[in-house]
Amino acid sequence: MKINCGSKDTTVNLAVTGLMAALVFVATYFLNVKIPVAGTDKTMIGFANVFCILSGLLLGPLYGGLAAGIGSCLFDLLGGWASSAPVTLVTKFAMAFLCGLIAWGGDGTAKRLARVVAGAVVGSLSYCAMYLFYSWAKMAVIGSAWGAIRIQLAAKVPATLINAVLADVIGIPLFYALRGALKRNGLAFR
Repeated sequence: MKINCGSKDTTVNLAVTGLMAALVFVATYFLNVKIPVAGTDKTMIGFANVFCILSGLLLGPLYGGLAAGIGSCLFDLLGGWASSAPVTLVTKFAMAFLCGLIAWGGDGTAKRLARVVAGAVVGSLSYCAMYLFYSWAKMAVIGSAWGAIRIQLAAKVPATLINAVLADVIGIPLFYALRGALKRNGLAFR
């Protein structure tokens, strides 16, 4: 059995993708600290992005992206933010997809530390950019005053960057720890 998009055992790939999506959901729901920002109730510092990055590193771009996107989208749907669920699905998918694409490189494995770190950092920072742009665009479209937009973004930028750093600092070592355990148990990578 192999956990990657090149595996012939689609059932295993989908099962592990579902498991990682569940971990993303649980991490988003339980492992966070909400930051009170006027006009928004979704600014959080937490560990959801750790599991999104971990999904990209463990499962590769396609299945990792699906796990991150679906788990985060489910949180939005069940947590009262259904209007942002489609955007969350796309941005979290993109974060894990880019992470997995870079980390797995051309040979279909995530072996080299430099590629793993580069994938995690690019995935995290790309999500930061997408999330902050979406936040700005949403506020601008509804006609928020520029002063209010600046205040909200001033609170969101540090929280978003802290989440990115947490995702990379925790996700990369966790990937290497889990990768070894998965290999020992026959859930090897190519």
